[in-house]
Amino acid sequence: MAFQVLITDHAWPSLEIEQQVLASAGAQLIVAETGAESELVQLAPAADAILTNWKPVTPAVLDAARRCMLVSRYGIGLDNIAVEHATRLGILVTNVPDFCLEEVSDHAMALLLACARRVVQFARATRQGQWGLNPRPPLPRLRGQTLGLVGYGNIARALVPKALGLGLRIIAYTPHIAADALSPFGQATNDLDCLLRQSDYVSIHVPLTATTRSLIDARALRQMKPTAFLINTSRGAIIDEAALYQALTEGWIAGAGLDVLIQEPAKANPLLALENVIVTPHVAFYSEVAIAELEQKAAEHVAQVLRGEIPTNIVNPAVTQQPNYRLGAFRK
Repeated sequence: MAFQVLITDHAWPSLEIEQQVLASAGAQLIVAETGAESELVQLAPAADAILTNWKPVTPAVLDAARRCMLVSRYGIGLDNIAVEHATRLGILVTNVPDFCLEEVSDHAMALLLACARRVVQFARATRQGQWGLNPRPPLPRLRGQTLGLVGYGNIARALVPKALGLGLRIIAYTPHIAADALSPFGQATNDLDCLLRQSDYVSIHVPLTATTRSLIDARALRQMKPTAFLINTSRGAIIDEAALYQALTEGWIAGAGLDVLIQEPAKANPLLALENVIVTPHVAFYSEVAIAELEQKAAEHVAQVLRGEIPTNIVNPAVTQQPNYRLGAFRK
């Protein structure tokens, strides 16, 4: 009997890559139609592994997946997977930590440049027949300004040389970053307020967790310069959107460039109506090359497990030491 792999959802038109990779391990695909929890609970009992993009893999889905040995995430973030519950059940979880590093760092830089040079406002003005600098917006020189990185993972590190090439100063924050982590080209800090006060552009690069949810709230926004811009290519819920709206309409900060919002798609979000906000539709990850690599790597994690191998990029390694470790039992 062939292995069964449940795909909860995917953001690309074809699953040809997954089919090729998993066929080599003797697996067939079960592709969810909606990815709703009720549907996944119905499909999960047949699954030896789960591939998931954005749909929630909840405790209920995992409880129903009694044969499942692995949940493989198409991407980096894990906020849509009940990782702790998977661990309790003896299920491995993997991700693709090097996915779209160039694409997201490029997009963050594109949003920064669009804010810095008022690209959207100028483009809108010319469509309305307005030319020149009347009215003249404040437009400081980019070189010499400060980019603050909230989080210093792989994407933030990929952004650094691009920012340095434009002459930006770099400061990065994590709660436990080493003092010399950016030496000799930048500054590291464990003090978020310090970063917010210094930065002309604040770019968010932390995962969404209980600790980072609403990390950028009213108090944090009050620390920023009135001339500063907030850039987010991570997760929408890291920002308190009501506080951001107030900050943007009352002049606490100059503007924002956002690729992510709390609710997506977002048609009624008041941020979409503001002149000093650029919103793109959660596309920072996208290039054809990046998607093909993602499909290949995430599917290969599943194929490794179905061949009885230890997959790469395990995010819950403690599960391997548990008596209910499902892959361990399968390998015996």
